[in-house]
Amino acid sequence: MERWTNRVAVVTGASSGIGAAIAKYLANNGMNVVGLARRKERIEALREEVKTEAQDRLHALQCDVRNEEEVIAVFKDIESKFGPVAVLVNNAGIVRTSDLLKEDNSQDMRDVIETNVLGVVWCTREAFRSMKRLVDGDGHVFLINSIAGHNVPVIKNFSLNIYPSSKYAITALTEIYRQEFLSNNTKIKITSISPGGVATEILGEELKSLENVPILRSEDVADALIYCLQTPPHVQIHELTIKPIGESI
Repeated sequence: MERWTNRVAVVTGASSGIGAAIAKYLANNGMNVVGLARRKERIEALREEVKTEAQDRLHALQCDVRNEEEVIAVFKDIESKFGPVAVLVNNAGIVRTSDLLKEDNSQDMRDVIETNVLGVVWCTREAFRSMKRLVDGDGHVFLINSIAGHNVPVIKNFSLNIYPSSKYAITALTEIYRQEFLSNNTKIKITSISPGGVATEILGEELKSLENVPILRSEDVADALIYCLQTPPHVQIHELTIKPIGESI
């Protein structure tokens, strides 16, 4: 992690779950971390959970990734306050419980697509603009995907509705970004991390109540991301899938 020391990492959806774990891990490993979320105060509270020397490296800014204007403004703010972005972790994501066939589900479906897909597009575009200013050009973009972005799970009495579609889009975007980073003559890496079930708020009470289901911790995903960051400059982990032992999906 030495080559990332004191460089800027941006983590979306950093107020809880996987995003919070990643923000803490990056700060503890020497990066200047800017956490983005609608609940800014929850990111600020994370300073109490990192090493003493890392507390000044963890920063919080309010941003709703669904709002393109907010994203543009916050990345300009980050660059002016902290410098060019070296690492972007697109983690913000939501699930809604409405069936696709349910009446009056329009807003739920829009929220999922705007957060899980368009939010990634807005943030990656703005981070890339900043990364182009890096002297060595070796930025790294992460997309927190899901096994549902590769194979739609069947969960009894529960519909994932448009969520898998949003994650399949992330799988496709990973390859598009790889091609575009290459065509722009950069050394920026792209990595999709696809976990199985993770014990986070995104699961909702319906899935949290399931007993004896193998499940990952947010820290497991953060560990995987740190591993990917430590690969040599010529190595790109394009897709990393993580499942808990015993998962049947």
